[in-house]
Amino acid sequence: MAGGVALSAVLTGAALADPALIYDLGGKFDKSFNESAYNGAEAWKTETGGAYVDLELQNDAQREQALRRFASQGSNPIVVMSFMWESVLGALAAEFPDTNFVVIDSVVDGPNVQSLLFDEHTGSYLVGALAALKSETGTVGFVGGMDVPLIHKFYCGYAQGAKAVNPDATVIESYTGTTPAAWNDPVTAGELAKAAMDQGADVVFAAAGGSGLGVLQAMADAGKYSIGVDSNQNYLHPGSVLTSMLKRVDNAVGLAFTEAGDDATFKPGLTTLGLEGDFVGYALDEHNQDLITEDMITAVEDLKAKIMSGEIVVHDYTTDSTCPA
Repeated sequence: MAGGVALSAVLTGAALADPALIYDLGGKFDKSFNESAYNGAEAWKTETGGAYVDLELQNDAQREQALRRFASQGSNPIVVMSFMWESVLGALAAEFPDTNFVVIDSVVDGPNVQSLLFDEHTGSYLVGALAALKSETGTVGFVGGMDVPLIHKFYCGYAQGAKAVNPDATVIESYTGTTPAAWNDPVTAGELAKAAMDQGADVVFAAAGGSGLGVLQAMADAGKYSIGVDSNQNYLHPGSVLTSMLKRVDNAVGLAFTEAGDDATFKPGLTTLGLEGDFVGYALDEHNQDLITEDMITAVEDLKAKIMSGEIVVHDYTTDSTCPA
C-alpha cells in the first residue's frame, strides 16, 4: 500500500506531454545505471528548459501500475530502464497507441516502441585490455550483478579484451545473484572481489549496478584496482579505480526525450548505440590519469580503431550464449 501511495504522489501533477522516466530497481542514485539516466534527464531539462516526471521502482509489481498511470496522465514519451520490461511493455503500449515508449536494454516490438541497446561488449573489450595491461599478476576479475545474458555480454567483451593483450591472462567470473536484489548488494559484491583477489586478481571490473560499489571499496581497501561501469565512477576512489566502462545511458535518455516526444523524429524499432558517437567507451580524467600510461592509451585506442573499422570483431554473447574467451 505504501508503494501505491508513493506512486500516486509522484504521478499527481504530471503535465500533458511532459516526458517520464522510470528507473529500474537499485535506486535513482545508484552511482551507476539509474543515476546515469537521471543525469541525462537533468541535462535535458537544463538544455531545453523542459520538465519531466520520474519514478523509482520499489519492486517488480509496480511496473504495470507505473506505466499505465504515466500513460493515462499524458506523459510522452515514457522512457523505461532495463530488460525487465519485456513482459509488461508490449501489451501496455498497444493500449496507448498515441503514446511513444522507449525501453533501454531490451527489445520490445510495437509501432510506438523504440528499443535502445548498447554495444556493451565493445566498451568492455577496451577496459578488459586496460585491465590486462595494468595487471602485474596476469589475473583479472569480473563481478557481475544479476546472472543474466546482458551481464554475460559485459563479461565476455571484458575477457576478450584482456586476452587480446595477454593471451595467457586468467579472468575470474562471478555474479552477485539471480534475482533483481543482485543489483543492490554491495556486501556480496565486495566478498566476491575479495575471493577474486585471493585467486590472484589485482584488477576487478564491476558490472553490477549499485552492488558494484562494494567491489570498488574492497579493491581500494586492498590497494588494488577496480573498474567502474555505466557512469564515470573514477572519482569514488581516486587512485584505485583504474577506469570506468562508460555506457552513456545519460545521452540515450536525452536523445529519447528530444526525439521520441515528437512523432516526426520518433524512431520505433531497434536502435543500437556503440563506439561511434561515444555511447560506450572508457573514462579518462584527473582521478585516474596517473594510473594509465600513454602506451596503454595508444594500445587501447588502436584496438578501438580496429573494432570501428571491422578489423576486430568482438563477439556478442547475447547472439548465441557463448563466449570464445
